[in-house]
Amino acid sequence: MFNRRSFLGTALGTGAAFGAASLLPAWARSASHGNTGLTALTGSEFNLDVGEFPVKIGGRHGHAVGVNGTLPAPLIRFREGQEVTLNVTNRLKADTSIHWHGLLVPFHMDGVPGVSFPGIKPGETFQYKFAVPQSGTYWYHSHSGLQEQQGHYGPLIIDPASADPVAYDREYVLVLSDWSFEHPHRIFAKLKASAESYNFNKRTVGDFLEDASERGFDEALSERAMWGSMRMSPRDIADVTGATYTYLINGHSTLDNWNGVFTPGERVRLRIINASAMSIFNVRMPGLPMTVVAADGLNVEPVETDEFQMGVAETYDVIIEPKDDRAYAFVAESIDRSGQAVATFGPRPGMRAEAPTLRPVPTLTMKDMAMDHGAHGMNGMSHRSGDMKDMSHEGHEMSGMDHSAHGMDGMDHSGHDMGEMKHDMSAMSGDDAMMTHDHKTGPGVANTAMMPVSRLDEPGIGLEDVDHRVLTYADLRALERNADTRPPERELQIHLTSNMHRYMWSFDGVKFSEVTESIRLNEGERVRFNLVNDTMMPHPIHLHGMFFELENGGGDHRPRKHTVIVKPGEKLAFDVSSEHIGDWAFHCHLLYHMHAGMMNVVSVIPNGAHGGMAMPASADDPHAGHHGMDHDSHNGHQDMQDEPHDMDHGADHGGHH
Repeated sequence: MFNRRSFLGTALGTGAAFGAASLLPAWARSASHGNTGLTALTGSEFNLDVGEFPVKIGGRHGHAVGVNGTLPAPLIRFREGQEVTLNVTNRLKADTSIHWHGLLVPFHMDGVPGVSFPGIKPGETFQYKFAVPQSGTYWYHSHSGLQEQQGHYGPLIIDPASADPVAYDREYVLVLSDWSFEHPHRIFAKLKASAESYNFNKRTVGDFLEDASERGFDEALSERAMWGSMRMSPRDIADVTGATYTYLINGHSTLDNWNGVFTPGERVRLRIINASAMSIFNVRMPGLPMTVVAADGLNVEPVETDEFQMGVAETYDVIIEPKDDRAYAFVAESIDRSGQAVATFGPRPGMRAEAPTLRPVPTLTMKDMAMDHGAHGMNGMSHRSGDMKDMSHEGHEMSGMDHSAHGMDGMDHSGHDMGEMKHDMSAMSGDDAMMTHDHKTGPGVANTAMMPVSRLDEPGIGLEDVDHRVLTYADLRALERNADTRPPERELQIHLTSNMHRYMWSFDGVKFSEVTESIRLNEGERVRFNLVNDTMMPHPIHLHGMFFELENGGGDHRPRKHTVIVKPGEKLAFDVSSEHIGDWAFHCHLLYHMHAGMMNVVSVIPNGAHGGMAMPASADDPHAGHHGMDHDSHNGHQDMQDEPHDMDHGADHGGHH
């Protein structure tokens, strides 16, 4: 049965037994011929050991939790359709897990403790077995406690069974991440004490005077007063920043200078994975265009750009074609501009490109409060702005749809009026239906987006006014026609909610520890998810077990993704075909937001079955399901979310607690 205690139980500690000094895996070292060939783990059976080990990053020593003694973990390479076995042995003193991010595996192989399997206990080996159902660029990581922050992540590449539609001469995997020498539970405790613990970019008197000179004193004062009344900073862009993070590319800081080699004129494929815990990155290569050919592992129509914003857990494949005999910087700049990781691509090994100066810190606006969208237009030089169509239902008649049966009835929302969650939308279609908004209240809801709209044609915070092309979600089109083009049968509306002052994050104002029933979908049905971001921060929302078609005006070629950034004050929609039976995690992929409660479970119920979860009773009997939820199992999960643990970690050993 569904047990939240087991879900976060692995956060209670990690092993203290150190192995030999770790080395970077071969794929992550600077490379001359591409780093994805013989350096990958290949075959049909793999042995992966999860343990703790020392690391050296940017000249400093720390401790990591990872796989096979390396940070990042080994590169694993499958072939589409292949039957694989992965033996994962836990060498820690706490439970662990591996989630195969983006892979459409059977739910009991998905690797989420307390949701799809019990977790892997210390000293035990769990055997993952599945047929690889797809191709593309993916990754794997722990779903136990905060181990992902400590280094438990690695890349996963799946070659197509037939010819690859993307032509290239060599390829590189680039894993972006954020590393802290602070223990993750200490970070979380600081955020609980003050959500702005790592924000050193607050506005000054000088900023106010500059605003007053540009817009007038009264307007500047009024805006400053509004932010003050909300007790928020318009520069609260990221919770955890360069104040504690060292940003990494393949385990290398900018100081370490990871570098790849090309021959001028080659087509080089970069498989870029954002495996960070909390960092949204802006990715660019100054002076060198990038052609995006895949998003979240699936092929898209090629679109050339100069920069793109990359949410936590997203992957993008791009093609670069450097013509000149010189070094180029590959730049992953944090969204709040508090730091960056820079690597080098050049015609000879060991070259070092000049790292660009960090750009000015972005400032949130009234638009991010969902209070001023009149001019949101086509900022960011959207490449396909002329191709934007009606972004409601692609001409599908939505009249008569039952929008109240979204499976959330009966949930204990701590006194919230659940009637607010039900809407009679039978008379609405198109934009009117999309704009329907029900406000959430309660201790977990500090702000409400009054006029949320789609912002898919915007490039993301801080990139609105740059002088080059920036990719937007509106630019993406699936390379192949969507397999399921049925209109949705019903809709769900889910609010992304928070109380920053208490560092509470949730869906619909309800933390995961307080949810009493999953979001239920029936096998085979088409469901539209409408996500409304009532917070002032962007959230990369990830759905396990299913891809969704992002409603971006792409008709039958809407991009299929597993993760999407929902911008502040935004309402966006995606359609899901609920084909894969089982219980699937649905959460914000900002690790501390998920840890604090922004998570739920989507249960796909077999036809003829009745509601609830289908949590396996044991790993040995993954199909032994139990419908309904164990309410007593919630006890203790709230303690994991709200109370800091024993913070006496000595010298911040990243692996033991």
